[in-house]
Amino acid sequence: MQKRTLDDIDVRDKRVLIRVDFNVPLAGSNTGPPSVADDARIRASLPTIRHVLDKDGKAILTSHLGRPGGQPNPDLSLACVADHLGTLIEERVRFSSNAVGDTVEEAINGMSDGSVMLLENTRFDSGEKANDESFAKALASLADVYVNDAFGTAHRAHASTAGVAEFVDVAVMGRLMEKEIKALTRVRDHPDHPMIAILGGSKVSDKLGAIRVLSETADRVLVGGAMSFTFLEALGREVGASRVEADRLDTAQSLYDAAEHAIMLPSDHVVADAPEAEASASVVEGDIPEDQMGLDIGPSTIETYRDALDGAATVVWNGPMGVFEHEPFAEGTMAIAHAVADATDDGAFSVVGGGDSVSALGQSGCTDRISHVSTGGGALLTFLEGGSLPGIDALSDA
Repeated sequence: MQKRTLDDIDVRDKRVLIRVDFNVPLAGSNTGPPSVADDARIRASLPTIRHVLDKDGKAILTSHLGRPGGQPNPDLSLACVADHLGTLIEERVRFSSNAVGDTVEEAINGMSDGSVMLLENTRFDSGEKANDESFAKALASLADVYVNDAFGTAHRAHASTAGVAEFVDVAVMGRLMEKEIKALTRVRDHPDHPMIAILGGSKVSDKLGAIRVLSETADRVLVGGAMSFTFLEALGREVGASRVEADRLDTAQSLYDAAEHAIMLPSDHVVADAPEAEASASVVEGDIPEDQMGLDIGPSTIETYRDALDGAATVVWNGPMGVFEHEPFAEGTMAIAHAVADATDDGAFSVVGGGDSVSALGQSGCTDRISHVSTGGGALLTFLEGGSLPGIDALSDA
């Protein structure tokens, strides 16, 4: 069902509550306040913020940051994010030390049209994650219009992502949300073939649904990361001390049996006795010794996966191939990043999502060579699986 967008409303003289995703990494300092370490998510929100400001609306931004457990935590305040946003838009960004309340409403009423305010971390209130009605109503009382531009949290039914929409007259998608939905709908509903899906990361349990669905739509599903070892052990391979989800072995076996034509698993591995930067790494073919753990895909698998990506028309990647944060185990993930970028250069439509994958992409220097870099991880997988996204479902129908 189509949802309304910014183009369907007039924000002039309106209080526009924008749910952004400013859950960004912070850099700590012993000599001063924290600062933003990576502003990619902030930059992604700028088209929506700029639209509201240019159309003389009041932009009231709300977001969560980290996991403060429903209590105020100065280390997870959004104050430094407000300062950083101000440098990006070259305008003053007011900051409210509260997310809701009379003082917040008074401050908003005192704003001039075409100005912006960032509210404090919504997760400082336990009502946020609980989707508490009173907290949602308090947020709604600050707004004439609600805009959800936080795709990365759209799979969560929280007060600021779903509940608030029930108590405003108009709830629409922002520019980033529109962009995400358009790109992912193309991948999910009408991909060009050959379509290659690449899934990695640590837990197969997080991606069983995605593997099941993508094995039906993609020509190949390339599996890497720690999650591959649950499949390999289910198939009777020796995986040593590698991470395995024992309670998912039967499910992995059944899934592989049903999709053996599509699922590709690593044939060799970079192993060590611990996932540490100073570990002594080696390559093994097939079975892994009992005192070693697989921490990256090996060179033969890299070549096999590169070959699978050659000539691809659609590529979707979520999850690294190994512990890429440490140099001895980074080669597989970096190779995949470059292979996906090469496929894009050759005409493929590519989507990369998930925090670790996007971070690895940046480390590889290939970000600008990808068709669409998604701000979602869990939301991306849920969308591709065809699951419910409460943050989108709650918006006004077109």
